[in-house]
Amino acid sequence: MILNFLTLLKDITMLLSLLKPKQKGKIKNIKDKVGLKERFMRMGLIPGEIIEIVRVAPLGDPVEILVKGYHLSLRKKEAECIEIESD
Repeated sequence: MILNFLTLLKDITMLLSLLKPKQKGKIKNIKDKVGLKERFMRMGLIPGEIIEIVRVAPLGDPVEILVKGYHLSLRKKEAECIEIESD
């Protein structure tokens, strides 16, 4: 029973913008808004990649993430286009 519940939690999809600092997730999907998907993929944000929230600016924008060993800052609106599975 507990194992089934943990499996369900692992499959929950959420938006990158909802994660807090030090939380990690795996990219599941990127919503395509005005060519952002292609731009993100060129920066290494591809489905299956593990990302971590490093910090969030005091007013919530921008969000700094760690992906493939480098730091990247995204606007909150951009982070809302990235669906992740909690890690």
